[in-house]
Amino acid sequence: MDYEEAPVEPSSIERKESGKRGRKPGRKASSEKIDMKAKLERSRQSARECRARKKLRYQYLEELVTDREKAVLSLRVELEKYRQFAHELDAGRFPEGMKEVLDEVGVMKQE
Repeated sequence: MDYEEAPVEPSSIERKESGKRGRKPGRKASSEKIDMKAKLERSRQSARECRARKKLRYQYLEELVTDREKAVLSLRVELEKYRQFAHELDAGRFPEGMKEVLDEVGVMKQE
């Protein structure tokens, strides 16, 4: 297959050579320096706020863990109490405090 090359337009070549993009070296205006200072200050403020949010999040999570640990501890105490009741009942004795537990369970059934 033969094909012909498209002719290259000289105007497009000239445009590419003369049309430089980007900053020109040595042309910093004082407004750009002020903008840079403002940008740095905004960045610092954003970082401060981020650290504060992070600190609050960790405090919240620590409180949540503490509450859960307390709940686990109280459930372990209750479990141990029920184990003692079971041992007493297996031995043929009526354990102390069992009447209160049964009354409490009876109140819950009525509700």
